[in-house]
Amino acid sequence: MNRKPNIVGGGATTNLNGLKFEGRTDLLEAINLHPKYSIQNKNEVIKYGYIVAYYYEKHSLYKNFLAPKGIDYKTILSKKLLPDGALLVGNTMYIIEKKYQAGSGSVDEKLQTCDFKKKQYQKLLSPLNINVEYYYVLNNWFDNPKNKDVFEYIESVGCKYFIEDLPIAELNL
Repeated sequence: MNRKPNIVGGGATTNLNGLKFEGRTDLLEAINLHPKYSIQNKNEVIKYGYIVAYYYEKHSLYKNFLAPKGIDYKTILSKKLLPDGALLVGNTMYIIEKKYQAGSGSVDEKLQTCDFKKKQYQKLLSPLNINVEYYYVLNNWFDNPKNKDVFEYIESVGCKYFIEDLPIAELNL
């Protein structure tokens, strides 16, 4: 379902439809490169002059979002989760994990943890009535028939994966 990149026409058209990722690019940089969006105050996503989302990553999810709302993760979770990117759009937090691999190794096995991690984020954010979507953005190495079973599993537990880019429509911006 999500195996092929969302590239429609290339160039500017690709930029309008998807957020292109590379190993060194974070979600905030990808959004900022999109012609319809800008970033303000380091984590506010702006579209047509209005804040449409808030971005957090790693420890900033706890320091800049949860702590000011009186949420101490230690009272909810036994271990702190550090997202590559977390985008709050309305009452949905999109957790974006980037996985890059160039050869055999354990990264492909980590994809099988999405169900557990999504449930942990749901538990963490439930006091704030925030829904969770859990997405992987994978490099082309993963676009291989040997990952078919893992991809089917990811989708069966309500998570999603994308190869190389994330369609902007998936974030409801």
